[in-house]
Amino acid sequence: MIEAFIGRRYLKGSGFTKVVTWFSLIGIALGVATLIIVSSVMNGFRDELLDKIVGMNGHIEVSKYGDVGIKNYEQVRTKILNAKNVKSAIAQVEKQAILISGGSGRGIIVHGISTNDLKKKTLIYSNIKTGKNADFKGNSVFIGKRLAETMALNIGSTIRCLLPDGLVTAFGNVPKEEEFKIKGIFEVGMNEYDKNVILMPLDTAQDFFNMKGKITKFELFVKDTKNINKSATTLSKKFKGVLNVLDWQHADASIFHAVVVEKNVMSLILSIIILVAAFNIISGLTMLTSNKTRDIAILRTIGMTKRSILRIFLYVGSTIGVLGTMAGVAIGLSISLNIDKIKSFLEKLSGSDLFSEEIYFLSQLPSKIDSVEIAIIVVFSLLMSFLATIYPAKKASNLNPVAALRF
Repeated sequence: MIEAFIGRRYLKGSGFTKVVTWFSLIGIALGVATLIIVSSVMNGFRDELLDKIVGMNGHIEVSKYGDVGIKNYEQVRTKILNAKNVKSAIAQVEKQAILISGGSGRGIIVHGISTNDLKKKTLIYSNIKTGKNADFKGNSVFIGKRLAETMALNIGSTIRCLLPDGLVTAFGNVPKEEEFKIKGIFEVGMNEYDKNVILMPLDTAQDFFNMKGKITKFELFVKDTKNINKSATTLSKKFKGVLNVLDWQHADASIFHAVVVEKNVMSLILSIIILVAAFNIISGLTMLTSNKTRDIAILRTIGMTKRSILRIFLYVGSTIGVLGTMAGVAIGLSISLNIDKIKSFLEKLSGSDLFSEEIYFLSQLPSKIDSVEIAIIVVFSLLMSFLATIYPAKKASNLNPVAALRF
């Protein structure tokens, strides 16, 4: 087709027009790539947070109002498991204590859990790096890898746990202190848990926290995650006034809302890159029109129609948009698929920590590619590129050949 042939000739161009064309193409590619990378990282960050938080705390939490604990919890567990959509109910004693080792101490969260329930908590059970499940008994504990590194602890190390108001006497509350031996180290990949949580056998935790025959809460995992709200509502009605039922979406809503808002705002801001590139296309084609005035006039005089001239410039602008978008998708997907390796390389190169676990919670930079979002980005980029070509293309097609050849 003659229009495509002439369009390709114009694309090669020369001088400043060629520079503007390349800047337009690069701008679109960078805009598309950046949007894909940001979208993938934010999706990965959201999903990783969800997996870790739900994996540690369950889909639904059932606890007693106040701090008195749940009595006859096995009977309560049976009632919970009879509810529709509930897959498992993990009984836990969750309390704060002070860990003391080697003359230093730090606040920790103790999760008292039975061996059978620990197996159901797959996020931890499948990430026990050292130690055996059979050793999880008596005064033994499993601790997070970051906590072990911070306190210089290993398998076989002895720690002391202090409960500031553990014993009630005639003279008031006095501290309670016991020794425990580390028999296992786990790493779930979330700094908040790996650095602050220790696991203790349920009966040991009940004894240590003076909660004989009681637990602080149940962590529920459901079969169908789409019906979590419905399951929580059903349980709330069932234990109305007796137990407090809270699903993860309400317990940790602020974190996930913040991630979603940040993603939307960043995507909106970064979309401006594509808009700037689209304006570059307008500038480039307008300059091309001015430079090719005599060529257009000659083409018109030898019989080429306005529609053909329009198609030439639409071809030029659309080609820039398509090539830029394709390059952006390729770059964006390549970086998104290897984002953690790139992060590690840049950290070695710069000698600085680009993704601090203390700040971002996770030990690795996550990424999840969403094909629907990529399709939306591609359509948006192509649409902006096409719209940017309309004005200069119409201007070129409406050029008066007589007036152009006169000068």
